[in-house]
Amino acid sequence: MTELSAIWMRVAAVLYSLGLIHAFRTVVQGRGTLFRWALLGLRVGAVFHFVAVVEEGLLTGHFPANTVYETISLWALLMALVYLFAHWRYRLETLSVVLFPLIFMMTLISGLGRPVGSWTSETVRNVWLIIHVVLVLLGYAAFLLTAVGALAYLFQERELKRKRPQAFYYRLPPLGTLDELISRSMGVGFVLITISIVVAATWAFVEVGTRWIRDPKIAISLATWGIYLVMVFLRVSAGWRGRKAAVMALTALGSSAVTWVAHVGLRSDWVR
Repeated sequence: MTELSAIWMRVAAVLYSLGLIHAFRTVVQGRGTLFRWALLGLRVGAVFHFVAVVEEGLLTGHFPANTVYETISLWALLMALVYLFAHWRYRLETLSVVLFPLIFMMTLISGLGRPVGSWTSETVRNVWLIIHVVLVLLGYAAFLLTAVGALAYLFQERELKRKRPQAFYYRLPPLGTLDELISRSMGVGFVLITISIVVAATWAFVEVGTRWIRDPKIAISLATWGIYLVMVFLRVSAGWRGRKAAVMALTALGSSAVTWVAHVGLRSDWVR
């Protein structure tokens, strides 16, 4: 990726981040009051994104989908343009909860396709990594709480169908309370994990350059984040609650466990 096109790409990512903030607010608080600003950021960001893609093609002399980063960039731009058309035609605001974070993440990754210098401060480097680890642990704790709430929900639902529920049933919160717990902890966990991935991608970009994108562990992390994104979308936009949401929460926790196991030793591989 050329230097100038990388700059435009990063500007687009900053503008797309308004959509990420809108999605966070919608997931955690259930309100999409920032949608108009997020949509404006998407429109302006798409302009910078388009300029970056065209400039990349003109300066390199090939179709701008020759590398992993270029392909991700072009895909993100097409998703943004398709959504803008769909919103203009059908007013599909609910899709923004899943598409805005996805477009931002893909643009951020594609904007990291040009290597930069190493860390100027060892302290900053270590603090950056510590922030990532703390965010991941907090995010997993939130999803663990989600899973506990999901198990309690499934147990209580089963006991309600019995004529003589077990004594432990009467110690559990009502189904409505458990459903609210699942929703809140799921939203907080998604926000924390998303921010941790942004921090990790930035850290890895400075630490090891562009080769981090080819690490299978990164693919597993992004796949797990994709499961979180689908879970949040089904919860917020498709209205999945009750048993469906509980099963989805347990699936997400299992994916998180796989990701954690895959990343054992990651610090020893990358940290000097």
